[in-house]
Amino acid sequence: MRKLVLAISGIALSVIFISSCGKKSVFSEYKSIDAEKGWAKDNRISFDVNIDDTISRYNVYVNVRQGDVYQFRNLFVFLVTEYPDGRKVKDTLECLLADDKNQWMGEGAGDLWDNTIPFKGNAKFPVKGKYKFTYEQAMRVDPLPMIKDMGLTIDKAE
Repeated sequence: MRKLVLAISGIALSVIFISSCGKKSVFSEYKSIDAEKGWAKDNRISFDVNIDDTISRYNVYVNVRQGDVYQFRNLFVFLVTEYPDGRKVKDTLECLLADDKNQWMGEGAGDLWDNTIPFKGNAKFPVKGKYKFTYEQAMRVDPLPMIKDMGLTIDKAE
């Protein structure tokens, strides 16, 4: 019996150790949107991220949480990246939220679906300092209902 307990404890510790050696999150944050009122085009959602390491490479993800009664298979957003030196770059992103059979993608719990969409992979930040990432919804519907949260995650690439 003692050997079994030791074996299970060893396995549990190994799992904890291995999972802690996974992604090295530099930044991860969500901001809520009033899903009933909807996400208005003039309601920009911003995240400030301090980057001190210009040598490492990073993976940047767009995070979308939507209700299960969201009426579209996708979400178009503009993402403006403002560099510490003031330079701005604007990207248009299509975030696919459902597959061809209209089944929600991502992870679901109750009436909430969470999607992590790759934005930039293995990217470098060329300048140290504060980067500002700003989302603006780019759908034809304004305001856009049932988008509950928008988030940003930045991990060090392996």
